[in-house]
Amino acid sequence: METLGLVSVAVTLFYMLFGARMVQVREMYLASRQPVKNQLPNCALLKNLNNGSEDITVFGDGLAFISTGLKYPRLPSSDDPGKIFLLNLKEPDMEPVEMPISGNFDLETFNPHGISVYTEPTNGTVYLFVVNHPHYGNQVELFEFVERELSLSHLKTFKHKLLHSVNDIVALGVDRFYATNDHYFSDVLLKSIVEPLLAQPLSNVVYYSTEMVKVVSNGYYFANGINVSPDKRHIYVADVLAHNVHVLERKEDNALAFVKSVAVGSLCDNIEVDPKTGNLWLGCHPNGWKVFNNDLKDPPGSEVIRIQNILSEEPVVTQVYADDGHVIMGSSVATIYGGKLLIGSVFHKALCCDLD
Repeated sequence: METLGLVSVAVTLFYMLFGARMVQVREMYLASRQPVKNQLPNCALLKNLNNGSEDITVFGDGLAFISTGLKYPRLPSSDDPGKIFLLNLKEPDMEPVEMPISGNFDLETFNPHGISVYTEPTNGTVYLFVVNHPHYGNQVELFEFVERELSLSHLKTFKHKLLHSVNDIVALGVDRFYATNDHYFSDVLLKSIVEPLLAQPLSNVVYYSTEMVKVVSNGYYFANGINVSPDKRHIYVADVLAHNVHVLERKEDNALAFVKSVAVGSLCDNIEVDPKTGNLWLGCHPNGWKVFNNDLKDPPGSEVIRIQNILSEEPVVTQVYADDGHVIMGSSVATIYGGKLLIGSVFHKALCCDLD
């Protein structure tokens, strides 16, 4: 009887601890938050993007790369391989086109995630870096943009043991970048079930170059989007589950020093930076719990947040767009060009709205 009593107490304590942890996890995922619509004029879904538009980055004179077809644990996805699309924001039809990829590259297992563009200042050559998860692995692909053919040529694959759960990258050169690891574990089961229940700040930021690879910032609950200020002096990292954006100062040895964090009140995914103003544009999930539930009757909403004057003592955080998921579900990125706002999503579509 004494043994049964101890077992009963142990089971009771387990369920109490588990219940308390689930309450904490739900709070981190903003599970009780209901999005309020904040629409913009003249919004239209882009054509050809039916399997997500997880990351979008504008470069040059109104061109944008779009990654689509991400397969990520516990999220809806298509069986089709991932693709990269090109969008010309100056054309009236605004129709993304799939980009052919040449070189020694496995198209069938292509699973693109975060992307970043680097333009060589000496000759204007455009390079596209893509986080790739073939068979749920982790590596970074380097492509050259062949503008005359509107295609990509695969040049190189970067792999390293420290790049074990890569989400996003920001390129600094043809062989240098910062990358976020969104989880501590690389195993799909551990990262999708065990780690969320632990709810500990275990993810990090890695600096990669041909000379060295090292962890340069840690202590994130879920390090996601990453980008750089126009003057290249600061790095911005979105910690999704902490509901903030970290501002980090770059050092001469490429280490990162914490400056401050800015609360955003949402689960913000990727970060795009306006090269003219330095403003940050964030695609966010107003309720992360709904993202993983995949209930079309109660779909995950979308939110776009802008941060102005982030380096000042009083940054201005503004909700620019919000939807309850009936227009666009699970927004992951937002970027602007020519008075237009582009909103991408993890597994849904992409939306273009007028800002003015």
